[in-house]
Amino acid sequence: MKTLDERLTLLAEVVVRVGLNLQPRQELVLTAPIEAVPLVRKVAEAAYRRGASLVLPLLSDDALTLMRYQMADLEALKKAPAWLYEGLARAYREGAARLGIRGGDPRLLEGVPPEKIAVAQEAQAEAYRPALEAISQFVTNWTLVPFAHPAWARRLFPELPEEEAVNRLWEALFQVTRVDQEDPVAAWEAHNRRLGELVRYLNERRFHALHFRGPGTDLTVGLAEGHVWQGGAAQAQNGVVCTPNLPTEEVFTAPHRARVEGYVTSSKPLAYGGQVVEEIFARFEGGVAVEVRAKNGEAFLKALEADEGARRLGEVALVPASSPVAKTGLLFLETLLDENAASHLAFGQSYAENVPGSPEEQVQRGGNQSKIHIDWMIGSPDTDVDGLYEDGTRVALMRRGEWVI
Repeated sequence: MKTLDERLTLLAEVVVRVGLNLQPRQELVLTAPIEAVPLVRKVAEAAYRRGASLVLPLLSDDALTLMRYQMADLEALKKAPAWLYEGLARAYREGAARLGIRGGDPRLLEGVPPEKIAVAQEAQAEAYRPALEAISQFVTNWTLVPFAHPAWARRLFPELPEEEAVNRLWEALFQVTRVDQEDPVAAWEAHNRRLGELVRYLNERRFHALHFRGPGTDLTVGLAEGHVWQGGAAQAQNGVVCTPNLPTEEVFTAPHRARVEGYVTSSKPLAYGGQVVEEIFARFEGGVAVEVRAKNGEAFLKALEADEGARRLGEVALVPASSPVAKTGLLFLETLLDENAASHLAFGQSYAENVPGSPEEQVQRGGNQSKIHIDWMIGSPDTDVDGLYEDGTRVALMRRGEWVI
């Protein structure tokens, strides 16, 4: 049985070699909660062994975040560090790799007035736009990876002492990142090959739309003209093949912003803005979510007012219900993980790699533009998905949440 330190070393190797595929002399900018310093150091060590020229960590702290919400007034919460995100965007465009180590208290902002959350989230989204655009355009190699934050572990396992809860969370995270396998890097290479096969199949078929049927769901998602499916390892604009998101179980593409019809109900809660949003329902006409409601969803619903593209879809992703994330039986309350347990949609910005062309051409093809990108889960073991050709011919893609191709 490997020790926690040994498995963190393996996770760092997976991050650097598979997630980022970090190149010699490349810079690495990473963001992480302050509690994740042990993993940050492991990643830095692996990166420098790989030949990195600079590893720059930017650390956050839940206590400081909550302090601001509690003590700052609405006017102060309109301030966000645009200068920081402009600098990050420049770094990415100049070739720096990007790593996000994710983890924190999913219910951190419970009790904070919704109007405060909404104001701060809107300011953050506007300031973050340059960095988001660089990432959505896939200008550099990047990935995200989870960390077993103690507050997160306490939320998931409230009946356990903190140390045991953290260990339980780590066991689940090592499982979904394949660190528990004999050769994690080889396991990821095999998994990426399978995702690559699905991507090739879908790109060859050139479906006009997808049709989702399930509990509370009857939704037709038109696909952008000339859309490109992605999943697993992919090549960034800088030529580096990386694996955005660890874990990743999805294949995804861009919906047509004006061709989404029907209604859809979320299958899992969404952690957003420090709140847990449940029972999301959306009804679409002409690509626009003309009706959206959710339980405990004040911040989420407010975000959909961010701009004209916020109530349109920027991503549709297919994930089998038997994915390793789903097999843990956990609701992680972290979108990075939960979105890989179920097929999902995203309100807001499309990814440039899914819609070829310039930004203007992407819009003409049906890609969506927005300063938000919010994933939410709609798949379940009771969900069927068909690919639709323009003449209405159907091809079964998933039945009861599983691939049939």
